[in-house]
Formats: sequence, C-alpha cells, structure tokens
Amino acid sequence: MKNKRQELIIRLVSENEISTQDELQRLLKENGCDVTQATVSRDINELSLIKVCTESGKYRYSVPNLGRFSSGGNIAALSIITEGVISVDHAVNTVVVKCHIGMAQAVCAKLDRAEIENVVGTIAGDDTIFMLMRTERDAARLVKELETVINK
Repeated sequence: MKNKRQELIIRLVSENEISTQDELQRLLKENGCDVTQATVSRDINELSLIKVCTESGKYRYSVPNLGRFSSGGNIAALSIITEGVISVDHAVNTVVVKCHIGMAQAVCAKLDRAEIENVVGTIAGDDTIFMLMRTERDAARLVKELETVINK
C-alpha cells in the first residue's frame, strides 16, 4: 500500500504543479488514496521531495533528480554518494562537493551517470568535485538535492 501510494505521489508531482500538502492530499484522494496530512508529510519526507521555483515564480514539489536516480534501482550508486560526500556548497553557478579523501572521482562518476539536469560539466580531484551548472538557480537546486540525500 505504502509503495503504491508513494509511486502515485511521484507520478502526481511529476505531472502536476503541486504547491502544498493540501493539494497533494486532495489529488491523492481523487486517485483513490484517502490519507491524512501526517501521512502526506511523512511521504514527502521519505521521498525527499523538494520545492523548486517554476518559471512563473511559483514554488512546486519536485522529485530530486538524485531521487529519480535511486528509484531506478541503483541503490549502490546512491550509497557511494551518501557515504562519500562530506559537504556541498555553491558559488554563483559552480557547485563544490567535498568528499572523503580518495572518494571524489567515484562520487563524480556516479553524479555524471545520474544525468542531472543543466550540468555543463564536472571535474574531480582527490577530495573535491566542481560541477558547473547553467545558472545560479540550477546550482542552488542541486545543492539542496545533494543536502537532502547526504543528510538522510
């Protein structure tokens, strides 16, 4: 039941601009899944949904790209990211990922395979990764996604 509900949430969030938990709860009910606000809140947390700004300036729930990557059955790759990354930050449109010594290239390879939107390119040293993003907004979004993944 929970897995089917969470799959439905991912589909709903991907297909609709959902801004609030109330909207998500209403759409779930319309799709035959009557749940409480507390359940919706837990599901949002477990799915690591984030809020992203749309072109119109409105915020909506979104499935992080890394969440899509992990839901594709590649838990081992996600594990390398969660275990290897120490911290993440950005300056303008460059994301800086600090890793444990010797882990940056492995983590970078996994991030490259995740096909994260709007990555121009990556470069990894021994313990640091630089990811050039198209815009500052893209960099901020990726930092938020990575923080969600590594702080689980």
